[in-house]
Amino acid sequence: MRRTATVLAALLLAAGCSNGNSTSSGGSGNTPGVTDNSILIGTHQPLTGPAAAGYSEIAPATKAYFDYVNANGGIYGRKITYKIMDDGYNPANTQQVVRQLVLQDKVFAILNGLGTPTHTGVLDFLKTNRVPDLFVASGSRTWNQPGKYPGTFGFNPDYTIEGKILAAYVKQTYAGKKVCFLGQDDDFGRDSLAGVEKVLGTVAAKQTYVVTNPNVGPQMGAFKAAACDVVILASIPGFTALSIGTAAKIGFKPQFVVSNVGSDPSTLTKTLGAAAPLLEGVVAANYLPLDTDESNPWIQLYKKVNSQYNGNAAFDNNVVYGMSVGYLFVQALQGAGKDLTRDKLTAAVQKGGFTGPGLVPTRFSAQDHSGYAGEQITKLTGGKATYLGTPYTTDDADGAVTAYSGAAATPPQNGIPTAQ
Repeated sequence: MRRTATVLAALLLAAGCSNGNSTSSGGSGNTPGVTDNSILIGTHQPLTGPAAAGYSEIAPATKAYFDYVNANGGIYGRKITYKIMDDGYNPANTQQVVRQLVLQDKVFAILNGLGTPTHTGVLDFLKTNRVPDLFVASGSRTWNQPGKYPGTFGFNPDYTIEGKILAAYVKQTYAGKKVCFLGQDDDFGRDSLAGVEKVLGTVAAKQTYVVTNPNVGPQMGAFKAAACDVVILASIPGFTALSIGTAAKIGFKPQFVVSNVGSDPSTLTKTLGAAAPLLEGVVAANYLPLDTDESNPWIQLYKKVNSQYNGNAAFDNNVVYGMSVGYLFVQALQGAGKDLTRDKLTAAVQKGGFTGPGLVPTRFSAQDHSGYAGEQITKLTGGKATYLGTPYTTDDADGAVTAYSGAAATPPQNGIPTAQ
């Protein structure tokens, strides 16, 4: 009888320690990637491949912000370790590296996995393994499905919201002009076009591109033949540069209006090289402080972190984006509390109420897992983006595009958020 009781006690102890994917709210002892002094998280990023231009700077900037937080005591005494894996913007590679992060490295969460075509393929895997999937680096509406993917949350304004805001500007500024659209051949392009056409109706001509074919000559030729006055681009930076450069080569000079994700001036300038003057007058949008705004306290903070923890890398909007992701994730960890579990992290994000560098609020709630609620129009002049007018918010349905007048937040004195 005594032996039976001993065996039963041993079995119960083993059962309590063996659940590697537990999301129990009872404590962090069983939580993958979490120890008393560390938190391991991972990401997939295009460090190489067709989306590497600009985007390869994002995760190192996020890591630099985490290193800054770690140097100041971490989160409840835990230091953040950020494992960055290259997927080359190839969905097959993404599945491989995310499986490694989850099954071999046993990360606590996936943070800011980049790309619509890449991240779409790992959603079900992350859901099955109950891994928090936070702040995806894409504006696809796919991330906003709380019922289907309860652990996935976006970061960027979704592409339909962005499409509506860009189209509202086009409708007001270029009334009566013929508007055409080029989008990536996935949810990025489709969601953006849906937003554009909610405001403008059917565009005069529409084309798509695939990231494996760096030739947009046929698309630009079709737009020239259609006599397009304005071309809206839902494109990653490499294809923004290709579109603008190709159009110039065939003597086609429309007004280009570009998605936020493909419009960083520094990245486009480097990509176009001697043809960089073609960027003059390009219209885009953003929702974070601009890298050139030296008076902005967030830019001052990020430049300090960049100098101390990111090797003083070239400072552009990709770096601003990466550090803003890091700041938001630290807020989520603070909200989850000292007794860290996956369920508590997800609950903290759904609670919302985050403050940070954004020009508009985030939309997080139990019913809404999308990211930022809107954007502000920018214009490139002399190689530098400047904001025009006021930020706007809207929804991804038929709601109006509305000016946002809320006050911008400022960072805490030490640059690290505290628990709310």
